Amino acid sequence: MSRLDSFIRRVSAQRDCLNAAAELIRDVPGPVLEFGLGNGRTYDHLRMLFPERLIYVFERQVAAHPDCVPPDECLLLGDLRETLDTAGEVIGAPAALAHIDIGSGDPAANAELAAFLAPRLRRLMAPGGVVVSDQDLGVPEWEALRPPPSVRPGRYFMARV
Repeated sequence: MSRLDSFIRRVSAQRDCLNAAAELIRDVPGPVLEFGLGNGRTYDHLRMLFPERLIYVFERQVAAHPDCVPPDECLLLGDLRETLDTAGEVIGAPAALAHIDIGSGDPAANAELAAFLAPRLRRLMAPGGVVVSDQDLGVPEWEALRPPPSVRPGRYFMARV
């Protein structure tokens, strides 16, 4: 498979999981958390799915299209290891949805970051909230959800908190 084909499958899986999650959290109050702004495509999609919710974005360094950058008050800028522990003070309410797109080409680094993120993310989530991730966060207390049929097993992960 070409890198382009792989990218298309990944972002299609991401979109399909986020669209499914939107239905799952319809009655769960709270903001949305986006881990990894990148080019801003997913943030833009989240704004379309959740026009009435605040969307807080964690990003090390902004390099997104100018139309896809969150307002300063919703941008937690810096290394996740430095911004995550105090994020609850900025966010102010438990989150209904968290989307995590932190994968890199380094499986060991991915596993290390997922292990760091998972226990801290639990503190930021509302009961009944949904986590959509490109990594298996492995939180046994969360209910694993089956991604939509269009998503190949292991491509994307979903869980209810």
